[in-house]
Amino acid sequence: MSLMTLFSAPKPFTDPLISIIQSNAVLSWSKLHDVEILLMGEELGIDAAAARVGARHITGVRRNSSGTPLVSSMIELARHYGTGELLCIVNADMIIMQDLLDAAIPIKNRWDAFVLAGRRWDVSIESLLDFKGGWEAQLRHYVLQKGEIHRPAGSDFFVFPHRCYAATPDFAVGRAGWDNWMIYEARRHGWPVVDCTPSVMMVHQSHDYSHLPGGAPHHSAPESDENIRLAGGNAPIRYTIHDATHCLVDGKLGRPRPSYSRLLRMVELALRAVFAFLPPKMIEEVARPRRWKRRLQRAFKVPVSKPDEPNA
Repeated sequence: MSLMTLFSAPKPFTDPLISIIQSNAVLSWSKLHDVEILLMGEELGIDAAAARVGARHITGVRRNSSGTPLVSSMIELARHYGTGELLCIVNADMIIMQDLLDAAIPIKNRWDAFVLAGRRWDVSIESLLDFKGGWEAQLRHYVLQKGEIHRPAGSDFFVFPHRCYAATPDFAVGRAGWDNWMIYEARRHGWPVVDCTPSVMMVHQSHDYSHLPGGAPHHSAPESDENIRLAGGNAPIRYTIHDATHCLVDGKLGRPRPSYSRLLRMVELALRAVFAFLPPKMIEEVARPRRWKRRLQRAFKVPVSKPDEPNA
């Protein structure tokens, strides 16, 4: 039995850049110790990508009417075929290093139900990487020089035991909302949500949205609207890594450090509880402090700065 089963549903390996990005990601996973890899779907090139790295190719993933794989089906298949102690759903554009597995061990040894997540680093990589000795150190240096850490919203990986997420809605993978719901669901069940950002560098290879209709970002896609509906509305998809219950720093678990953003989030949660009797749209207007800020700025004709949080 391995420590972790990594599973993902890649896009077709037809677009040259997407092929490079996904090949880099899957190759990085194959260099990790104590993992198994499940690549899911019938898209062109997945079988060959799996064969190149000794991964298992899993077919039969359920899809929505647009043909997008469903998160619920992916988790079901990973639970059925995976032999790892832990499961890790991850986007196929993410390069993973050994620090993720190192982070998971103390969490696994402490709790039997949890989710491990974190912020990613965005960086442009447009060629195949050479995964020879020392590749992790070289990549870290490049990312710190050329990349930037992503906002607290938008988690591209989740590590959890088999027992978690047994009842996941039929979210479309790669569309907005499902990752926020993963954190919401963990908090709803009282599972620890561990932010591993200070200890783990997860590398997201930047790309456009040419694979989506009109090349528009997924936040505006009808599938994202359906994800929000399946999640139960706007409140669950407001959950981000700022809602973590714990933080992993230098191998030690502790509570997240106080911050202005976390304070605003606490205020929002309190207001949602107080005004729960209001219609959903009115709750969104009342409970989100950053919207107050923009109203005040408009009222007093102060220039409105770009918010540092999504869905503000």
